[in-house]
Amino acid sequence: MTGRSLETLGLAEAPRDHPLLYPGAWPRESGVLHGDRLLPLDRPVHEGRSPVLAVGSNANPGQLRDKMAEFGITSPIPMVRSRVTGIGVGVSAHVSRLGYVSASPFHAPAAVRELFVIWLDEEQLRVIDASEGVPLPKGNFRRAWLPAPEVRIEVADGVTLPGGYAYVNRHGVLRDGSGAPRAHPGQRELLSELLAGSARWRELFGVTPEEFCARARADHRLCERGTRLFADEKRVTASGLESYVTGRNSESPEPGASSSPSSP
Repeated sequence: MTGRSLETLGLAEAPRDHPLLYPGAWPRESGVLHGDRLLPLDRPVHEGRSPVLAVGSNANPGQLRDKMAEFGITSPIPMVRSRVTGIGVGVSAHVSRLGYVSASPFHAPAAVRELFVIWLDEEQLRVIDASEGVPLPKGNFRRAWLPAPEVRIEVADGVTLPGGYAYVNRHGVLRDGSGAPRAHPGQRELLSELLAGSARWRELFGVTPEEFCARARADHRLCERGTRLFADEKRVTASGLESYVTGRNSESPEPGASSSPSSP
């Protein structure tokens, strides 16, 4: 199935290697990531796996492949293109050591958009948790269960999930001029705006997106300073999903537990 290779489909380049491409290319349709191939999907719901909403590079097959390869994991990952209501894709209020400013979800009741649900087994979920810093006391993300009906995840015509996991940024998200969470416009546009709007940012990261990526990738302490600068310049607001990380997250099912779909 050479026609299903990530290279042939234009999905092989990972943002961890090409930060200005963040979040990376997403598939045009659902499929099963298996090594360097994206194979046809046979069903939208996968019992015994955990449904995880991918709002950034976790929907890029090249990034997912590389994350798994670090731990020698080659098992397939179903990727289901879904219609999601209640979530916006904002800008994480931290600078990644991979050289970009990543995406993060925020509460947006009226928002309707297409996102991928990746169905992970327990081993795969541990890898993605680790990549998002979930096990670390000061990691950038926390995994939260977002239940229906607050978040509606339709994986096929008339088939919805009882909820799904998402990674909520511990630092919050960047805000727009009104104080509300702002949408992620793409990496180059975002970095150009941040650098043009702040002399302190230019002192830390240079004057071009390319300089930003090179400096951020080379120095984790610089990334920490950039993260603090977001807060110092009052660019940060809450995502509105914090309660699901703390109180309501205790109501989530066990990772890998059966998630029975429902119909309207």
